[in-house]
Amino acid sequence: MDRENNFILSLYPSTKFMLPLFVTISIFIVPSYTYAYMMLPLCILLAVMANKAKEFLNLVFKGLLVLVLFIFIIQGVIAPGEEILWNWGIISIKQEGILLSISLTSKIVAIASAFLLFIRITPIKDISYALEKVGVSPKFSYALVSTFQFIPEISKRSKVIMEAQKSRGVETEGSVLTRAKAFIPVLGPLILSSINSTEERAITLETRAFSTKGRKTSLYNLTKTNVDKALQLTVIIILLCLLTGRILLWN
Repeated sequence: MDRENNFILSLYPSTKFMLPLFVTISIFIVPSYTYAYMMLPLCILLAVMANKAKEFLNLVFKGLLVLVLFIFIIQGVIAPGEEILWNWGIISIKQEGILLSISLTSKIVAIASAFLLFIRITPIKDISYALEKVGVSPKFSYALVSTFQFIPEISKRSKVIMEAQKSRGVETEGSVLTRAKAFIPVLGPLILSSINSTEERAITLETRAFSTKGRKTSLYNLTKTNVDKALQLTVIIILLCLLTGRILLWN
């Protein structure tokens, strides 16, 4: 398995969660947008080490960067300021807006990239298992797992139905209007199959004694090693050092 052959993937879920936790806290301690932007290259490096670079970069370029660019432009236009850098009609970009956009988007890039990497290197079942080990209700952990699995399942199911409609002669490619018309016949089978899937899942949970009270056992097992404990302690120490440095030097 990849987990056994890769150091990063073999870490305990709570240890992996220290990355987004560290990034989220540290970018507010260190008052530098350069530091915040550097979190993205760090996440890319970790993704390469975990053999998840392709999946991570796909999420970054198709989702994160588009969102960040949109926020950067909108914030640069609507933010108030006096020093105008560029003007076209009623639209003007001000220096204060650019600086505010850089500060805001740097934090978004840092936090989002860290959480995206955490999701890519941590299976949902590992997160659920770790939550249950610390006393979280199995119902909550199952709701979390179902939430993350819902969108991919719907996407796969819609593609299957779309291919079935295409084999029946329905035009699914072409202009936006053509694709919109092709999507309407997909909604009915998609909704009905989702309802059927929900019923099957409920029966599966009952066969596994999900609603019964008492301590439950599992064949799936994760172990927190000394390396995990050492890494978690290291991250906490680094955060304390950054906080101390902020108090003593930057103020």
